[in-house]
Amino acid sequence: MNLNKIIPYKKMSLKELLTPDNKLMALIAVVLTALFFIGVINVLVHGHEIYNVTKDHPWGLLIAMYIFFVVSSTGLCIVGSFGDVFDFKVFAPSSKRAILGSIVTILSGFAVIAFEIGHPVRMMIYNVLTPGLTSAIWWMGTLYGLYLTFMIIEFIFLMREDMKNAKIFGLIGLLVGLAAHSNLGAVFGFLNTRLVSNGVFYPTYFILTAFITGIYLTFLMYGYYYRGKSFPENINNMLVNFAKIQGLLIAILIFFEAWKMLTGYYGGVPGRADVITHILSGNTFWLGEFMCGMFIPFIVILFSKGKATKLMVPASLIGMVGIFFMRYDLVHDTQLMPMQNFMTRVYQEMPGFVEYFPSNTEMMIGFGAIGLCLVLYYLGTKLFDLTSTCHAD
Repeated sequence: MNLNKIIPYKKMSLKELLTPDNKLMALIAVVLTALFFIGVINVLVHGHEIYNVTKDHPWGLLIAMYIFFVVSSTGLCIVGSFGDVFDFKVFAPSSKRAILGSIVTILSGFAVIAFEIGHPVRMMIYNVLTPGLTSAIWWMGTLYGLYLTFMIIEFIFLMREDMKNAKIFGLIGLLVGLAAHSNLGAVFGFLNTRLVSNGVFYPTYFILTAFITGIYLTFLMYGYYYRGKSFPENINNMLVNFAKIQGLLIAILIFFEAWKMLTGYYGGVPGRADVITHILSGNTFWLGEFMCGMFIPFIVILFSKGKATKLMVPASLIGMVGIFFMRYDLVHDTQLMPMQNFMTRVYQEMPGFVEYFPSNTEMMIGFGAIGLCLVLYYLGTKLFDLTSTCHAD
């Protein structure tokens, strides 16, 4: 079977494939990937006891990094769909690169979650044999599996420049991805006993922040590809339009966050208002989520009217740091208030907030997966022509 007929790729020697354009970035990627596999070995040898999660704080850094990666994947899928699904000519250059990015980020997310789940192989078997149709987590996992399949098929058709089929599978993949991502938000929204999370906020919030993340990553991908060079006119026009969209999305996100905090604090409801007060008193929200994730990129867009595309590259890197804190805080803040089984005034003292800090192994796997993602993306850029622009017939 001739693989090149299925998906066109560049034929190159192993030496060419393993010769990076940027040695510093290659070193960072290799070191992080090595840390990922060291962390995996630690888990296989010592088991989940090596993590710092507890029965009071069962979700840790690996859940946050899983969310980080799948949010990135959905965002890049949305970005890629502008060109090949909705046929906006100005966004067409991003389609191949964005869809490749969506594939490698979802694979990196799966790599992380595989070592957070106790028995990943058993999970895949019983996911089919005994489906939990009333479980948001079951739907999330199942839909993400389908989403990855459609993304791969769409990418194959994009590389073959078969835009008719790419549009069909791209649209299906986009709809399935949005459904999976809103289900991921529902995992938090359905937590009736966690008042700070319960409600309709997260299913929509996840879609909004996914789109924002996808645009940040688009700037980073093109900033890296054209490092030290000016953007070509068509790429610059595309990035200017993305920056303007990003400004609107960040403004909406700030509006969303403000009302989430206000409605959470209002009424002084125990388990909600006190958690909101704790969140707003911490640096990770103000310096991480707000300053890095929203304010700094928004100011760059606002004062340049979206035209400072070169400046948007470091602003997007700062934005991605903020996105990480959004994911980490989301997981941790949900579990701040410990679950209570008794009347606290009668049987036990009112407990404090649950403390958590990731173990070395959690950090090796979680952050090491960024290296795995970089390696996969690098191999994709080497093997496939991502610069040609396809248009629908």
